[in-house]
Amino acid sequence: MTSGKAGLKSSPSSPRRKRSRGSRTRAPRPRRVALAEVKDDLSRYLRLAASEEIVITRHGRPAGVLIGFESEEDWFDYQLEHNPEFLRRVRQARTDLAGGKGVPLEDVAE
Repeated sequence: MTSGKAGLKSSPSSPRRKRSRGSRTRAPRPRRVALAEVKDDLSRYLRLAASEEIVITRHGRPAGVLIGFESEEDWFDYQLEHNPEFLRRVRQARTDLAGGKGVPLEDVAE
C-alpha cells in the first residue's frame, strides 16, 4: 500500500520560499524618499541619514543613497573603507601574513 501523497507536487502559484542562510534577523528596510522631498528639506534628511539608510528615488526608482555621519571619526572611517590605495595595502598585508611574512605581536617592543 502506498501513500496518496507520493505523486503530489506543489502548485506553481504557491512556490515555497527557501530559507536564506545566515542571520535570521532582518536588517531594517531603508527609508525611501523622493528626490523632491530631499531637495525641500536636505538638512532633515542628513540628520536622519546619520542613523539610518536613506534611499533617494527619482520617479519611484532608486537613484542614490544619502550617507550621514554622526561624527568626524565616522567620516574618517568611511574615507578609509572606500580608499582604493588603503584597501590595496590591507590586501597586500594580509597576503604577506598568510605567506609567513611579518612580525609576531609578542616580538613587538612596547
